[in-house]
This record gives sequence, C-alpha cells and structure tokens, in this order.
Amino acid sequence: MKMKTAFKSNIMKSQVIEQYDKILKSSSLAYEELYINTSYGSTFIIASGKIDSPPLILLHGAGMNSAMWLGDIGEYSKNYRVYAIDIPGDPGKSDERQFSLKSSAYADWLYEVLNSLSISTTNIIGISLGAWLSVKFSISYPSRVDKLILISPSGIGPQKTSFIFKALIHSLQGERGMEKLYTKVNGNKPVPPTMLQYQKVIRKSFNFRYETIPVFSDEELRKLKMPITLFVGDEDIMLHSIKTADRLRTLIPSANINILKDTGHAIISIKSDIIKFLSFNH
Repeated sequence: MKMKTAFKSNIMKSQVIEQYDKILKSSSLAYEELYINTSYGSTFIIASGKIDSPPLILLHGAGMNSAMWLGDIGEYSKNYRVYAIDIPGDPGKSDERQFSLKSSAYADWLYEVLNSLSISTTNIIGISLGAWLSVKFSISYPSRVDKLILISPSGIGPQKTSFIFKALIHSLQGERGMEKLYTKVNGNKPVPPTMLQYQKVIRKSFNFRYETIPVFSDEELRKLKMPITLFVGDEDIMLHSIKTADRLRTLIPSANINILKDTGHAIISIKSDIIKFLSFNH
C-alpha cells in the first residue's frame, strides 16, 4: 500500500510553500533556515537566537507548519536557541510522507534531528499533534527532555467525535462555513487575516490525516518525570480538554495544570506564562 503524503499535487504544494515563504519574509524575525537529513527524509527548521543559548524545540499542530510560531519565536529567542521544526507529513517543507502514529517513527525522527543538531537535552513546546509528539518523544527518550510544555495536547484526553461532524457541516457551507469553523477552533475569537488566508490555502492542498491519534496508557504517562506544564482551553471543540487536565493531574500530581477560560483549541498569548515556567528552577 502506497504511503500517504502531505499534498494533493505538486502545484498545490508549491502554492502552500510560496505562501509560507512570503509569511517568513514579511516577518521581522532574525532567523536561519536549516535543512537536516534523517532516515525519515529531509527536515526543515526555522532557527533563531544565540547558538550557545539553551535549546528550545517548537512542534506545531496537524495541518500546519512552523509559520504558526512566528509571533512567539522572537520572545523565546531572547534567552533560548529556538528550533521550530516542520513535522514530516504536514504541509511544510519537511518530507511529505505521513508515517503511522502507531509506530515509533515520529519519536525516532525527532531523536535523529536532535542528534544532528548536537542537542543532548532540550525544552520542548508542542501544540495539539505537536504536543502528542512531544509526549511520545519524552516517553521514548526521557533523558533528552528538560521541561515539557503541552498546549491542547492530543493523546491524553479523548478526542471529540462531534468535531468531525461539525467540520463536515461547515465545509458544506463553503468558504464562509470554514471561516466559522476556524473561529470556533480559535475559541470564538477571530483568526488573524494572514493566517486565515493561509489556512484556506492549506485546506485545499493538504491531505489531512484521518488516522485516530493514539491515547497514551497510564503506564506510559507515568514515565514522564520531567517538569511539565499543561495549557488547555475550556471551549476546545476538538478535544475533551477538562478530561485531559484531570487525567494528567491524577497521573502526574507534580504537573502544572492551566485551564484557560473562554479559550478554544488554538491557544495564543501565553508566552509570558511559558517563559516563567521555563526560567523557574524546578
């Protein structure tokens, strides 16, 4: 069986990448573009900050790429060497192949990336699928992770099956319907126009994953001994966020739990809270 890839066609891929480059170039951020070869194909990274600063890995959500972090990297890079990494199989500049989430592929891929960057231990911030990958990696390679920041993570609480139906109904309403859906994902707050436009381009071009995201067992989650902070929104329409918070609190009592009021799946404006957690001596 042929492995599924990120883009529906080469033309659609070029449209997404062209827009990606425009967003990067219009940013005031001082950054470098890195490409790393792994056994899972080429990996694209936006790197920023002093090379000798402590490393900080950023992992984006599904159906997106590292452009989503551009508003945050500048602040983080004042004290950290930031690496915003495009996950393989998503609509970015890394390898297009979508590896099975049931396998060890994504954790092993990130292990290779860190080795190539000569990073022995690092802090990781992940959102949604990127947070799932952060947990997967931290369970597989716990000695490589200093601190773990999870934003709306998949794999801890259950997914909301109702979201699939909502997404379908909104997609039948055309562009206006999809704008409404993006706003709901954003906790009923408007999405910035540039990002909204980019999400529309991605939606037309990207082969979304329909594989169920595996839920971690109690035994797996108890392996997480590093300092952890969790951010979830009480109005997340994609995940059962309160169940996520309750489960993590029960299994890892030392975890710092943050349930944000009137907030959806896409959580922004928490940079200062994250920096505080990173700088605190746990």
